[in-house]
Amino acid sequence: MKKANKKKKTHVPFRMNMLFFVVFLLFSALIFRLGIVQIVQGEDYQRKIERTEDVTVNTSVPRGRIYDRDGEIVVDNVPQNAITYTRSSSPNAEEMMQTAEKLARLIEKETDQVTERDMKDFWIGKNEAKAKAKVTDKEWTAYENEELTEDDLYDLQLERITESDLNELTDAELEVLAIYREFTSGYPQTPQIVKNENVTDVEYAVVSENLSSLPGVNTTTDWERAYSHDGTLKTVLGNISSSKEGLPKEMAEYYLARDYSRNDRVGKSYLEYQYEDVLRGQKTKMKNITDKSGNVLDSEIITEGQRGKDLVLTVDMDLQTAVEKIIEEELQQAKSGYHPFLDRAFVTMMDPNTGEILAMAGKKYEVVDGKAEIFDFALGNMTTSYAMGSAVKGATVLTGYMTGVNEPGEQIVDEPLNFAGTRSKSSWFNRGGAFSISDTYALMRSSNVYMFKTAMEIGGARYIRNGSLKINEQAFPTMRNYFSQFGLGVKTGIDLPGEQAGYKGYVDQPGKILDFAIGQFDTYTPLQLAQYVSTIANGGYRMQPRIVKEIREPVSETNKIGPIAEEIEPTVLNTLDLEPGWIEQVQEGFRLVAQASQGTASSYFGDAPYKMAAKTGTAEGVYDGPLKEKNKNEMTWNVTLVGYAPYDNPEVAMAVVVPWAYEDSSSSIPINHNIGRRAMDKYFELKEKKVTEKPAEAVVDQEIITKQETTNLKDE
Repeated sequence: MKKANKKKKTHVPFRMNMLFFVVFLLFSALIFRLGIVQIVQGEDYQRKIERTEDVTVNTSVPRGRIYDRDGEIVVDNVPQNAITYTRSSSPNAEEMMQTAEKLARLIEKETDQVTERDMKDFWIGKNEAKAKAKVTDKEWTAYENEELTEDDLYDLQLERITESDLNELTDAELEVLAIYREFTSGYPQTPQIVKNENVTDVEYAVVSENLSSLPGVNTTTDWERAYSHDGTLKTVLGNISSSKEGLPKEMAEYYLARDYSRNDRVGKSYLEYQYEDVLRGQKTKMKNITDKSGNVLDSEIITEGQRGKDLVLTVDMDLQTAVEKIIEEELQQAKSGYHPFLDRAFVTMMDPNTGEILAMAGKKYEVVDGKAEIFDFALGNMTTSYAMGSAVKGATVLTGYMTGVNEPGEQIVDEPLNFAGTRSKSSWFNRGGAFSISDTYALMRSSNVYMFKTAMEIGGARYIRNGSLKINEQAFPTMRNYFSQFGLGVKTGIDLPGEQAGYKGYVDQPGKILDFAIGQFDTYTPLQLAQYVSTIANGGYRMQPRIVKEIREPVSETNKIGPIAEEIEPTVLNTLDLEPGWIEQVQEGFRLVAQASQGTASSYFGDAPYKMAAKTGTAEGVYDGPLKEKNKNEMTWNVTLVGYAPYDNPEVAMAVVVPWAYEDSSSSIPINHNIGRRAMDKYFELKEKKVTEKPAEAVVDQEIITKQETTNLKDE
């Protein structure tokens, strides 16, 4: 027994020694590993802890300028001092608030954009104890029992904040809130404008000096659109989004897929929208160096940006502003009488050989807060449509030729037309007689009966006194098809979005083709009317109207136009299928309107030195303007005028449209004629002025180019 006990005692120390030895080995391995980590790989791990990341971002550049056809700046960019904030990818609300408080001590920030909800959120953050007290013990118990969520409690606090509570916020705190609001509205790693209006040089300098203590804040130069002619053509030029608005929500995905940032300003309407790809420019690429938390440590430019390319318009701004003034004056004079429905007028002037819009003016008369004001409504030339009356009779005559029912020079009896069950239909100058007239006479005197009988022939009908009128139902689509070849009833193709095609009247009786033939059924836009008369003026070529003449490369020099990047060539949309002499016959009729003693416009244009060709129009119908709800079934008259000059070598075509000009013939006013004569006079006056100001060689070169362009089009 003693020997056994002795052996057992010597065995226990051996196992303990083995255990200590194993522990020693493990401890030694751990020390060895720690040595490697700290000594050998320590610097690598330290770099990982302090690592930075390079994040590439794009910053916007100024948009391209817009010039008129003579190189005068219409839309420019005005530089502005700006203060921005770039939010980190992992924002810390407390740090952002501290930065906002520091910045508020350096700049003045308007608080008009701060909402009540912003103030309530801010109040809760500043008054945690008071905010907690807004929740009852019963509600806290419900929260602890998971019957209410944190969001539910927060909503309760918001509801119970009183006006008195919000009045506790000082002006200084509201200013901090306004700045913080800008900080949080931006996107990570994208500069957000904090202030870009009325940033003083002192504010700019002080903030620049303190950037090291204002993480994410930077000073830069921003820009804003400036218009050299306040209000002129503004509706056609369009708008851009603001720096606060950024990408329009409905098109955000479209722009983001094209390398835009969410706070980029883009064209929202018309010219700015249509030519967005040209005007936007090449963005500056910047590299933001950030720490592991996403805080911006430094920024550097990788690629310098370039402002957008410039647009040169076809519009002559001297002519545009002059025509707008003419419309305003004539509207004001007409409104001095009793013309309650008259509230707008339009003028489109274009080069009939190229389709270039020389002026597109529109004005709208409104009473705002008891005061009469006139607003720009140039856009109405392509977005509103009206019955144009006899101005479209040139299309009716040519449709008669092209369908084979009439021949140039053919005589037709003008007489009152009496159909069974309807009142007599006649020409304004012949209420009871019957005599033969030619096509040119019909245009000169504006015969309705010539147009009625032409439409009847197209519809397979012949006039029988007191008989019924039986018109083939295909008369409407036939005449509408031919009218569309002049641009009436179809979109003109102008390089602007939002163009309207007009309204096709509802055909419940085939006999309404007679009204269609004299322009009192379907409606057309003033721009369509200008395209129509240009087609007659240039010999049968429907030209695509355009408002942009050239795209130019940007240059840094102010008021200088860069080299041409793209010249937009004239486009012929279609050519009328005419026999020799047909178009000349209608052109002669238009000449007689303005030049012959019996012409309906001769008293206004007969003495014009530029030798006008024209066609007047009136259209009677039920008033359908903005006051129609209070004036149902009121009858009004639209007055129109189309023309071109000189009649033997047209260089300018014009359409004048004045809807709802008067209520009955006794109160008629020649506002369309007055506007048309003054607008044409101004065109040739400005032309003469510019010719005398240019060197003789430049004038000759321009004349050669214009003639060559016209020759090329006719050769096609």
